[in-house]
Amino acid sequence: MPDDVPVTLALDTATPFLTLAVTWPGGERRFSEEVGRAHAERLADGARSLFGEAGLPFRASQIVIGTGPGSYTGVRVGASYALGLGRAWTVPVLGVSTLEGLVRGPSGETPEGWVAVSLDARRGQVYGAVYEVRGGAVVEVIHAPAKRPLEEFGALAAGLSHHRDTPPDGLALLRAGLAHGQAAWSLAYL
Repeated sequence: MPDDVPVTLALDTATPFLTLAVTWPGGERRFSEEVGRAHAERLADGARSLFGEAGLPFRASQIVIGTGPGSYTGVRVGASYALGLGRAWTVPVLGVSTLEGLVRGPSGETPEGWVAVSLDARRGQVYGAVYEVRGGAVVEVIHAPAKRPLEEFGALAAGLSHHRDTPPDGLALLRAGLAHGQAAWSLAYL
């Protein structure tokens, strides 16, 4: 495949899952595996394997990173890796909330309309958001990502499709990054 073909890599290490996706004209691949706290040990090989399975050289024209919320170490592992690749490949690294990767749901279904997503922030708190989803990607933020008491977020999510503590989906994250990822981003921790 020629070097000028647009390839996008997405990665997220904010949750106990290592989540990856790669897209190129005419194809896409994704990978998600529960790795606990072994993101640093699994990320580089996982990314190279994904490119290999796709038959692509290990090079992207842009990178999308899930910026959290998540564990302090997990979020930093992914961000460091993405920034390192971005610098080595001289490509942009776009940031998007990890919560946007949760809109696809645990069984891969892609609901349309308003979708509530949340991660356990402990002590009766969740880090949650409500998004409008179309075509498997966030098109509008209804309630921005924030740490809230469980009961308060439950009221916001009442009657909506609600994905709780599900693995992020790499393709949902990638599509969100392409649609509205930010070049100037910051990390969020649980």
